[in-house]
Amino acid sequence: VQLQASGGGWVQAGGSLRLSCAASVRTYGRYIMGWFRQVPGKEREFVVAISRNGGSATYANSVNGRFSASRDNAKNILYLQMNSLKPEDTAVYYCAANTAVWSTREQATNYNYWGQGTLVTVSS
Repeated sequence: VQLQASGGGWVQAGGSLRLSCAASVRTYGRYIMGWFRQVPGKEREFVVAISRNGGSATYANSVNGRFSASRDNAKNILYLQMNSLKPEDTAVYYCAANTAVWSTREQATNYNYWGQGTLVTVSS
């Protein structure tokens, strides 16, 4: 499985960005997909996980109500719409794929495959 994240960039506080993650796999619908983020010197942080059919999503408290994840299983693409961005959202954002059960969705160690990351910078 190869994951390619894109869409990062620079934005002012209060702005929006949409990240995409394209997956090269024939069985995309078998994977729980997640977004994580990381800043230098800190551990990778859970942002959101979306279920295999896209019907359920779990968000970190810090982004709930501002971010929205979706997936297109016909195109093998995962999205993260980020609105009302804050400077503390600045990080490298990673998409990841998880073959385990839904209860493991918030732990980075349970994800089998990772994209290369895309940098999001939010200025105040």
